[in-house]
Amino acid sequence: MFGYSEEQISEFGVTFGVGGFILFMLFVIWKLARDSKAGRLGTVVLFLVLALGMVGFVAKSVIQKMLGL
Repeated sequence: MFGYSEEQISEFGVTFGVGGFILFMLFVIWKLARDSKAGRLGTVVLFLVLALGMVGFVAKSVIQKMLGL
């Protein structure tokens, strides 16, 4: 499709699709903290706990780039 292989389209979708989803989830966490009046410590805890899985995805991408995989 448009001169791109299936692998290139898939990599683009995973990189930018999941990246966009991560940004959306950060917005959801922020809105949850604001609507529940969690306070400063509660907001930090929400971001720390709920965003920890997202850090794993980003770390995986960084490690792959560093190792050249």
